Amino acid sequence: MTAGVPELTHPVNRCAAQLAALLDEVAGVEPIYMTVDDKAAALRALARDEERLHELTLRVLAAADDVALEAGARSAGAWLAHETRCGREQGAAAQRLAEALGSRCLLVGDALAEGRVNRYQAAVIVNALDALPEDLEPEVRIKAEAHLVDEAAHFGPSELRVLGRGVLEVVAPDVATEEERRRHEAEERAARKDTRLTMRVRGDGSTDIRIRVPEQVAARLKVYLESMTSPRRHDRDPEGAGIDLGDVARLPYGRRLGEAFCALLERLPSKVLPQHGGTATTVMVTIKLDDLLSGLGVATLGSGEVITAGEARRLACNADLMPLVLGGPSEVLDLGRIARLYSASQRKAMAVRDGHCRAEGCTIPAAWCEAHHLHPWSLGGLTDLADGVLLCSHHHHLAHDDRYDASRLPNGDVRFARRT
Repeated sequence: MTAGVPELTHPVNRCAAQLAALLDEVAGVEPIYMTVDDKAAALRALARDEERLHELTLRVLAAADDVALEAGARSAGAWLAHETRCGREQGAAAQRLAEALGSRCLLVGDALAEGRVNRYQAAVIVNALDALPEDLEPEVRIKAEAHLVDEAAHFGPSELRVLGRGVLEVVAPDVATEEERRRHEAEERAARKDTRLTMRVRGDGSTDIRIRVPEQVAARLKVYLESMTSPRRHDRDPEGAGIDLGDVARLPYGRRLGEAFCALLERLPSKVLPQHGGTATTVMVTIKLDDLLSGLGVATLGSGEVITAGEARRLACNADLMPLVLGGPSEVLDLGRIARLYSASQRKAMAVRDGHCRAEGCTIPAAWCEAHHLHPWSLGGLTDLADGVLLCSHHHHLAHDDRYDASRLPNGDVRFARRT
């Protein structure tokens, strides 16, 4: 015993001292020379004993409020985080688990002390039990705890988290149905309350959109967007017909969803949009006649944003916008004609005729393509089958990109070539 230092006689302290001594004995031992069986046995035993030791630490922590008081710490968990440098969040989490195991989750505490569950499983089980209805009968709560502890022998934390959400269906089916309904209603109300969409203009021609919506709405949007792209593990179509999805399939997944979102907005039918004075909401595009003809200028949207003339011409192919074409001294020459859009029947006829994107070498299915005027509608093109062709979103953008030339091949395909 060191002079001036009292001997630690409590069994917990003696246990810690003996553990330290035993660890000192093996500090220089090289495990590489152990047999396979010895290594396996050691790993199992050490992992089990580590969790048992962790339970002892939590048991002491649950009774260490006086330690925090003596040191002036906010809590025993905060004191532990400072002393061990494990991190404030970890210290707080350890204290929460310690309090739960020492009061309301005794079966979990016993299982952790015996090495039958690990600390991660214990935390998941405690969270699942805390999520149960407050007015649940104590007997049912004990059954739920015992069931999850038993399942911990077969499942890890992730699986236990799922089992915990449905534990009432096992131990109290009559209560589970009503509780599930209440839980889902509460989640739906909370999701609706938190629903929001914000936009931040980046100043570089793009805008960040951040959106939070109910889970079922997000799932529906995901289905819509993936149906407009090529959600495949391989560059093949779902029926196995050997359709090569080409460049579209090789785009990063997030980029494909982003492109699909842009295309989805462009394809929204006017009849589903809000009505103002009997007229569907319409995007107004103001552009000078010379710029529209040359495709070199810019156009202004009704909201004030500026886009290129080429983009305005592309949008005119398949969006319900109204171009305001201005002549000399801002004289309105044309207010647009909705008839410029191909009808559903015409699109079906194109799908039968073309079968897929008519860009040379592209086999994107017709269902994912857009109707394009070979002779721009803004330059007098007609909205008829002879002047229309199906192009995928990628090639439709190229058709209106002044950096590319598009030429019609004898077989009806469209060949794109970058201008030099």
